[in-house]
Amino acid sequence: MSARVGVVVFPGTNCELDVQFAVDQLGGRAELLWHGDATTKGVDAVVVPGGFAHGDYLRTGAIARFSPVMGAVAAHARTGGPTIGICNGFQVLCEAQLLPGALQKNSGSKFLCQTVELRVETVSTALTSLARVGDVLRIPINHFEGNYVCDERTLAELRAEERVVLRYVQNPNGSLDDIAGICNAEGNIVGLMPHPERASDPLLGSSDGLVLLKSLLAAATSRATILV
Repeated sequence: MSARVGVVVFPGTNCELDVQFAVDQLGGRAELLWHGDATTKGVDAVVVPGGFAHGDYLRTGAIARFSPVMGAVAAHARTGGPTIGICNGFQVLCEAQLLPGALQKNSGSKFLCQTVELRVETVSTALTSLARVGDVLRIPINHFEGNYVCDERTLAELRAEERVVLRYVQNPNGSLDDIAGICNAEGNIVGLMPHPERASDPLLGSSDGLVLLKSLLAAATSRATILV
């Protein structure tokens, strides 16, 4: 049976169908999870996709963290379930305190929509297990508030515990320590600003996101096997 991947939908989300299509194309089974339902429907992995949840009013993700689904997402994540936040989803995971730090306005207060190069820093996560440390991936970004920040103690912990998952080769947004993605201590919760689902086919300009999506499906499949 195909691994089931739940894709959370908030009012303002705009990348859920992109993620659903990419997962389905790789043989997974993506299911949309409405933010108002307090359940993940027993899926094997969860993706909180990009967009503008609740219009990004207050702070990005600040309202979304209180949606009923987030309690279920947190329960899934805290029991080892693969949980990925992409762009706005990364912001939501930080607001929900599933990941440390925060995302603020890009350096220069400019919206960025471009393809960037990312360096894989660890393969001990649900998103990078099939990659190799040092791999450089070409994946697009599309954000205004992707500048990752945290305090000195948190940064030291991220470095010491190898929890910086991806770094920008050339920092586009001022993000601290060139950070493009981080994970929790167990490696099952990952947040990243770039969009791997938009780099899942050569026709999109790059297929470098496939290794990340395949890693997610591998983690979801492993989770499904454990729970059987």
